[in-house]
Amino acid sequence: MAGRLEGKIAVVVGAGQTPGETIGNGRAISILFAREGAKMLCVDRIAERAEETVAMIVEEGGVASALGADITKAADCASIVAEAKARYSRLDILVNNVGIGGGDAPAHRLEEAAFDRIISVNLKGMWLTIKAALPTLREQGGGAIVNTSSLAAVAGGIQFAYEVSKAGVNRLTTSVAQSNARYGIRCNAIMMGYMDTPMAVSGIAGATGRPTAEVRAERDSRVPLGGKMGDAWDTAYAALYLASDEAKFVTGAILPVDGGMGIRVG
Repeated sequence: MAGRLEGKIAVVVGAGQTPGETIGNGRAISILFAREGAKMLCVDRIAERAEETVAMIVEEGGVASALGADITKAADCASIVAEAKARYSRLDILVNNVGIGGGDAPAHRLEEAAFDRIISVNLKGMWLTIKAALPTLREQGGGAIVNTSSLAAVAGGIQFAYEVSKAGVNRLTTSVAQSNARYGIRCNAIMMGYMDTPMAVSGIAGATGRPTAEVRAERDSRVPLGGKMGDAWDTAYAALYLASDEAKFVTGAILPVDGGMGIRVG
């Protein structure tokens, strides 16, 4: 089915990616949305990475432009919405894909600075982008927000800040869904398990000094469905459904995309 987002204006925040041998979630979402007819505003803190994604979209014949912005700054979040309206006249879809780890630890060892940084990016930043977009979406009479969460929201024990931030994302999603349903605005989240993305696999390999192949094999072995991680396209297709009119009666959903890992929790 082609053209599932035909005529839509979509913003993907975190549309660039960490360098690596595979594709990241934000880049895959941006490319897939463009293939399905959306005009894209690709946002990243590092503008050059967003521009790389835009170049890939344009090469395929899609419509996209790039913007550098730091979502921990309210003024930058306001500029994202302003630029979407200036370039494309409206905003229909907001995808919040920014998330970081690094420096995390269990609660008894985590440093305050690392906690503040992870919460600021993963949770506060997502709230700021949503806050900036809501007035426009309300005025237009509707829209779709898709947030990227993680199975870490409900499981784990060694990444305290990341786990808390993603639990917050889930509650942010349901709260925004409930308070904006009357305005035709839908808000949903994707709760991902182990994904083979540069940030996850290459990031862990770099942080631990282990070979990428070893990290990948270990993560694959933990996935019930086929003994293999998902990839960014699995995330992208889930986001496509939630952003499309096919999900017009779906809001406040936390959609697991985890190869069955979540059903083992508890």
